[in-house]
Amino acid sequence: MVQSLMNDQKKGTLLIVDDDAINREILDNIFSSFYIIEQAEDGKLGLKSILDSPENYCAVLLDVVMPEMDGLQVLRRLKQESLMDKIPVFLITGEASDSVMKEAYGLGVMDVISKPVVPYIIQRRVNSVIELFRARKILGNKVEEQQSELLIQANKIIRLNEGMIESLATAIEFRSGESGEHVRRIHDITKFLLSQTDLGTGLNKQDIEHIALASIMHDVGKIAIPDAILNKPGRLTPEEFEIIKTHTVQGAFLLEKIPQLREHESYHYAYDIARHHHERWDGRGYPDGLKGNEISIWAQIVSLADVYDALVSKRCYKGVFQRDEALSMIRENKCGVFNPLLLDRFFAVEEEIARMYYPSKKEND
Repeated sequence: MVQSLMNDQKKGTLLIVDDDAINREILDNIFSSFYIIEQAEDGKLGLKSILDSPENYCAVLLDVVMPEMDGLQVLRRLKQESLMDKIPVFLITGEASDSVMKEAYGLGVMDVISKPVVPYIIQRRVNSVIELFRARKILGNKVEEQQSELLIQANKIIRLNEGMIESLATAIEFRSGESGEHVRRIHDITKFLLSQTDLGTGLNKQDIEHIALASIMHDVGKIAIPDAILNKPGRLTPEEFEIIKTHTVQGAFLLEKIPQLREHESYHYAYDIARHHHERWDGRGYPDGLKGNEISIWAQIVSLADVYDALVSKRCYKGVFQRDEALSMIRENKCGVFNPLLLDRFFAVEEEIARMYYPSKKEND
């Protein structure tokens, strides 16, 4: 019983659609040793069987002149449902006029076979096409499997590259005495502001992912800053501050010198953010003195996220500011002047951003 079922599954099912019972039985006898046979006595019933379970059929033998729905009407509907490329259909007809044949082939039939049929000819023609469709399906499945495997491998490479980027950024943060959580928070704030407000208008989901990844490299240039200055617990001298400021151009220079990174979709954003995340809306930032919308929106967002994180987190040179105080300092331009639109959107969602820092919001309200 089990073996019989397996054999039936290998055979496939051939649907014969013809209003003449004798014709159906003739075709049944010709093909029953090759396939499981199903019959439909008119086009409407045949179409219903196909539409109900199109994957069941390895081929359809279709008469033209039938009550309820003729063969050409069935073909038109199958074409409309995009099934002609999935199931080989053969017209078996005694009415093979030029107009019928032209329309049938135009709709995608595999062959038009005239009645009365010659058994060995119709067997050869139908069986060859069915085998071709089976081979194409197997090949298609193999291609899909290979594409899926390649996609998995590509995703692994992407994750590896992103992991290396995160590791580099985190190592630099540790070197400056900060937790690796800093870069993760900058990533999350940047992504949140771009995806949850209209600041990300014009950017698709993939763009936002690339910008968020790029944001973690904003301070990569600190690798070129001496430890004595980078980790100085007190106020920097004017000379030391000038050296600190070079981390922007140093970061952009470093990113530019990594060939593999230049091929990554995040590179353009990473370069811009590393160089310009200390520019300010009023033009008093560094290193290039950009002003207003000369600064990209992603560099502006990372700049604000970096200031916010610096204020509400402990650093080697300062303690933690209470949340209300930190927000007042940003609002009153004590940490540089920011885009008014950016500030408006930031303050509108800051309560949600604050949950990254304060598990219990009441604690700092």
